[in-house]
Amino acid sequence: MGIIAMISEEVRRKLLNAQKSEISEHYIYKKLSETIKGKHNQEILKKISEDELKHYHIWKKYTGKDAKPSWLRVWKYYLLSRIFGVTFGLKLMEKGEEKAQSNYSRLNLPEAKIINQDESRHEEKLVGLLDEEKLKYIGSVVLGLNDALVELTGALAGFTLALQNPKLVATAGLVTGIAASFSMGASEYLSKRAEEKEKISPIKASVYTGIAYILTVLLLIMPYLLLRNIYASLAWTLANALIVISVFTYYVSVAKDYSFKKKFLEMSAISLGVAGFSFGVGFLVRIFLGIEA
Repeated sequence: MGIIAMISEEVRRKLLNAQKSEISEHYIYKKLSETIKGKHNQEILKKISEDELKHYHIWKKYTGKDAKPSWLRVWKYYLLSRIFGVTFGLKLMEKGEEKAQSNYSRLNLPEAKIINQDESRHEEKLVGLLDEEKLKYIGSVVLGLNDALVELTGALAGFTLALQNPKLVATAGLVTGIAASFSMGASEYLSKRAEEKEKISPIKASVYTGIAYILTVLLLIMPYLLLRNIYASLAWTLANALIVISVFTYYVSVAKDYSFKKKFLEMSAISLGVAGFSFGVGFLVRIFLGIEA
């Protein structure tokens, strides 16, 4: 009981929280190591899982108590990793660990520094850990999303003022979007074919680009199919564009360690800027062609 008696009740509470976190992460890494592809990736995740269990037992020496894992947290990060990719799920979890690492550094215990170093090493390993298809083709998805957001948001804004009919705008947007998605997919195929990267399949790259484009198109034209007011439809479309930008930017910022704010503002400014310009073009088209509302 000597080692237990040497710490205060406040420190013991902190260590019990640390135990709970360590045992939860042990199970997260363990479950992912059993499902991830590639022996190298599996071995690294198993090693990290073992380290987390080791940390748990180190803190248990001080608290003298067992701690149960947070199964809600285990399943949360496991499912996020399965749905959005292991890199995204683990990096999101590692960001949450930064606070824990800071708390470890404040503990005046001999093992705290070692555990802190282990946690930092885990993050470094995870950076170059995975060879995931989701991340290999992230550039193709970005291309499809960016082009759809910029081109179709601008086109719909122009159609809105020029045509003044939600169904006509939706029809024109859908035809334009489908044609553009095939065009972008073909361009991406030729681009990747010319690069001749062994790990990138030109066909898969073109499919990812085309799917990202068409899904964005459907989301952007949806308001024109549901609303009768043409300007309310445009406002909803612009809101949808910002939602797509924010969600995807967040994903990329976590998975690729990009600045969320910088990327979000950049993509938003381009999409909304093109939409505003196209809206003005639509206004001029109506004037010169004498189109009445």
